[in-house]
Amino acid sequence: MEKLKLASRRWWYLMPIVFITYSLAYLDRANYGFAAASGMAHDLQITPGLSSMLGALFFLGYFFFQVPGAIYAEKHSVKKLIFVSLILWGGLASLTGVVDSAYWLVVIRFLLGVVEAVVMPAMLVYLCHWFTRAERSRANTFLILGNPVTMLWMSVVSGYLVQHFSWRWMFIIEGLPAVIWAFIWWRLADDRPQQAKWLSDADKQALQTALEAEQQGIKPVKNYAEAFRSPKVILLSVQYFCWSIGVYGFVLWLPSILKAGQEMDMIEAGWLSALPYLAAVIAMVLVSWGSDKLQKRKRFVWPPLLLAAVAFYASYALGSQHFWWSYGLLVLAAACMYAPYGPFFAIIPEILPGNVAGGAMALINSMGALGSFGGSYLVGYLNATTGDPGASYLLMSGALLISAVLTIALKTRDTQKVAPQASLVGHARAGSH
Repeated sequence: MEKLKLASRRWWYLMPIVFITYSLAYLDRANYGFAAASGMAHDLQITPGLSSMLGALFFLGYFFFQVPGAIYAEKHSVKKLIFVSLILWGGLASLTGVVDSAYWLVVIRFLLGVVEAVVMPAMLVYLCHWFTRAERSRANTFLILGNPVTMLWMSVVSGYLVQHFSWRWMFIIEGLPAVIWAFIWWRLADDRPQQAKWLSDADKQALQTALEAEQQGIKPVKNYAEAFRSPKVILLSVQYFCWSIGVYGFVLWLPSILKAGQEMDMIEAGWLSALPYLAAVIAMVLVSWGSDKLQKRKRFVWPPLLLAAVAFYASYALGSQHFWWSYGLLVLAAACMYAPYGPFFAIIPEILPGNVAGGAMALINSMGALGSFGGSYLVGYLNATTGDPGASYLLMSGALLISAVLTIALKTRDTQKVAPQASLVGHARAGSH
C-alpha cells in the first residue's frame, strides 16, 4: 500500500510544477508567429527573408547550450538552473515588446534560445530522479504536454492581445509570468527525493532502491564522449533532427498559413490554430499510457510519425483550393507529430546508464533544436517566396517520413526482460509495509 501511496504523492506534487515550468518556457518561442502575422514586420521593417531567420534564430542559441545545461543539471542542481533561466527568459521575452529595430530583435531571439536551452534536458534529468522506467513515458508526456497545451490557450489569448492591443503588448504581458513563477519554483522544487520534506524516509528509500535496481541491467558507459559516439545516440539524434523540422515548421508558421489560406482576422486565426493542439494533447496522453502499459517504446513512436508524413503529403496534394480539407489534415498531422514525445524520451534512459543519460538526451534534443532552426527557417522562406504553403507541406512530409524510418531501424533492448528486477524490489518494499 505504501508503494501506491508514494506513486500518487509524487504525481500530484511534482507534475503541476513540471508542467507549468515547461509551459512558460514554450510560450515565448511560439508567440513570435502571431507577431509575424500581425504587423511586426511592417513596424520594424523586416523583410520576408529576415522574418524567417528571426523566427528560426531562437533555435540556434538553443542548439549550443543544451549539453552544458544537462551536464550542470546532472552534476549540480536542476533547481538552481531552472530558477535563473526562468527570470532571464521572462525578462528577455518582455523586452521583445519594446525593441525599436530588427537588430535588437536578432540579439533577443538568440539570447532567448540560450537561456531556454537548459530547460528541456534539465527537466528530463529531473524526472529520471523521481520516476521509474514503468512510469517514465507518462512523466515525460506530462512535461511535454506543456508544449501543445500552451499552444492551445496561447493561440487564443495571443490572438485577442494582438487584435485589441498590439504585438508589443502581447510580448510584454506573456513574458511576465515566467519571472513570477521563478520564485514559486524555488519554493516548491527539490532536486532529489532525499531532499523532499513531503516524503517519508520509507518512501525515499523505496524509490531509491527501485531506481538503483533499474541501472543494474544497463551496460556501463564511462563518460559522455563514449555515450555520444554510440550508434544508437547518433541515430536518435538524426531521427529527432528530422522530426523537429516538421514540428517547428508547423508550430511557428501555422497562424500565417491559416491567415493566408482563408481571409480571417487574428482572433479567428487564433481559434483555428488552437484546435490542432487540442488533438495533440489527447493523442499524447493515449500514446504515453499505451507505451508504459506495454513497455514497447518504438511501436508508439514510428506509426504516428508516418501518419503525420502522410497527412502533410495529402494536404500538399489537395492544394490551396480545399482549405477546410487541408485544415483537417493539419489537425491530424499535429496530433501525430506530438503523440510520440513521451515514449521517445523514455527510450534514452533505457539504453544508457544514469551517469550519461542526461547528457545524451541533451545532445539529441540539441539536434532537434538544429532541426527546429531548419524547419522554422525553411518553412517561413518557402511560404514567403512561393506565396503558398504547398512546398513547405512537402518538406515537412519528407522530414517526418525519414524520422519514422530511422525509428524503425533503431535496435533497442526488450525492456520487459529487465523490468521485473525493479518491480520485484518495489513489491518487496510494498510487502514489508
